[in-house]
Amino acid sequence: MNPLRYKSTRGGETNITASQAIINGICQDGGLYVPDQIPRIDISLEALSQLSYQDLAYEIMRLYLTDFSEEELRDCIHKAYDYSFDTKDIAPVVEVEGIHFLELFHGPTIAFKDMALSLLPHLMTTAAKKQGVQKDIVILTATSGDTGKAAMAGFADVEGTRIIVFYPKDGVSPIQEQQMVTQKGTNTSVVAVEGNFDDAQTSVKKLFTDKELQEKMKKNEFRFSSANSINIGRLVPQIVYYFYTYSKLLNNKSITNGEHINIVVPTGNFGNILAAYYAKCMGLPVHKLICASNDNKVLYDFMTTGIYNKNRDFILTITPSMDILISSNLERLLYQLSGNSSEQVTTLMMALAEKGAYKISDEMRAGLGAFYGHYASEEETYFAIDEVYSKSNYLMDPHTAVGYSVYKKYRERTKDTTTSIIASTASPYKFTRSVMNALDESNNKFSDFELIQKMHDISKITIPKAIKDILNAEIIHNTTCEVNKMKQTVIDILNLS
Repeated sequence: MNPLRYKSTRGGETNITASQAIINGICQDGGLYVPDQIPRIDISLEALSQLSYQDLAYEIMRLYLTDFSEEELRDCIHKAYDYSFDTKDIAPVVEVEGIHFLELFHGPTIAFKDMALSLLPHLMTTAAKKQGVQKDIVILTATSGDTGKAAMAGFADVEGTRIIVFYPKDGVSPIQEQQMVTQKGTNTSVVAVEGNFDDAQTSVKKLFTDKELQEKMKKNEFRFSSANSINIGRLVPQIVYYFYTYSKLLNNKSITNGEHINIVVPTGNFGNILAAYYAKCMGLPVHKLICASNDNKVLYDFMTTGIYNKNRDFILTITPSMDILISSNLERLLYQLSGNSSEQVTTLMMALAEKGAYKISDEMRAGLGAFYGHYASEEETYFAIDEVYSKSNYLMDPHTAVGYSVYKKYRERTKDTTTSIIASTASPYKFTRSVMNALDESNNKFSDFELIQKMHDISKITIPKAIKDILNAEIIHNTTCEVNKMKQTVIDILNLS
């Protein structure tokens, strides 16, 4: 098999190895790394269904990380998917009323980001050794709620790394914030930004290509990388669990070999559903990719009209991880839809930066046929949580509820009865207020932390260790900055001269 290489969506870099792409995080031209081809699976679905999560992960990831030896890659995988997950399945599939929920929240920070961020530190340090990197790698990340904690937990006290996380002040749940500000580790820093997630994410991207900052980093023997899904090392592990889900459905005879499925993904930054799209391109039998948005429905509008327009009010909702108007990973899909045209992608991204909007061609719109997009309002999200719990005693977090609500709309409008899975992206314990208010509005008089015990009392779901650990934890991080001070904050944290 020829080694797979990576290149920038904007054409500035080519022939980059996987380890180089993982270390760099983002391209110097501002683009994102994409494989020069999406590999096809070279092992049957039936054979995959006989594998453990760890072994299946190896079979998928070896196709993308071709400069990693088998020993290196298996070592990274087994270090990541270990006792820190509360189930041997790693990603269980639970059937509720004929719908299959892919539970991606059984890792150490009870959110789907653990599925990749438990692995990324091991990939990063292995890649650094392969590339002979002597400088400390500084992980610079913006988070809409879950990436920050998962990244810090993964990189805490990892030798040769530092991690700085920016999150929107008042833009995450109290429990998400508590998880971040109590994170231990001498190499961890977290900063609340006076702005929204898009502000933080845009500024972080600019810092990666800031020449003055790069010079200071080089002088002080640091280099940047990212733990956001803009890093290909985040995206590739997410492909795995869609193949694993298919395997689970085969094993429990919910589907037959080769039968198509639908995949429903609550979507913000577009990374999770892009991983499902890559899985489809690799040969996973997928009928429709259902992109579920909240009231910040920029992706729904894009899929409906072919126009991406971020010029709208930014709405803070009960699904903060989806409160995003600039979906970074969509750039990778645009690259595919354009026939791998870096020129077209560059033009579109320039229009987004300068005008806040762009329109794709009719040819590119035709490629969106693999997707169905819709959104759920806040009222519909509350209703979905209550409906499923009342009928089945199954408790969803608000993001998963958005996926469920949009799937119901899809079924009603298309009458499609294809077996479907919904990516369940977080434990309900991360969003106690929203979930408990959905069940009974009188719960609003209690704090998010008081509602933890109440949630346990009514649901009998074990309170996760990740929640117990933060209840009386010391607040370690209390830095706040304005968006235009993020660069200086990085300089101060790293003590750059």
